[in-house]
Amino acid sequence: MSLVPVPVTTAARTACPVSDLLARVGDKWSLLLLTLLADHPYGFNELDRAVHDLSRRILTRTLRNLERDGLVTRHVRPGRAAGVEYAATDLGRSLLDLVVPLGQWVLAHEDEIEAARSRYDNTSATRSV
Repeated sequence: MSLVPVPVTTAARTACPVSDLLARVGDKWSLLLLTLLADHPYGFNELDRAVHDLSRRILTRTLRNLERDGLVTRHVRPGRAAGVEYAATDLGRSLLDLVVPLGQWVLAHEDEIEAARSRYDNTSATRSV
């Protein structure tokens, strides 16, 4: 049994909920922010300071997308210390339970991956198309 129907049509790819969510968490910032928020809640400005080279606009957009997917909650703090606080949801933590082993696998095989890339780069430089 194949996990992917053949042929893979554009309509099937577009409708696939797995592809949609993987595109979200596979972006540059989502998993990083989710990992931080799984440790403890952060205010918006705290997150802004915690992650270098992430614009406030992209931070806002990424947090909104994570919230929309149910991976992060947004809580408005009223009163004198008013602000917004973000935290990972149980759903977000359960996603990290799957992603962390992938990261551990990458670290365990980092040398092999780098060696394979070097071999490929060296042989493809001499290959003709």
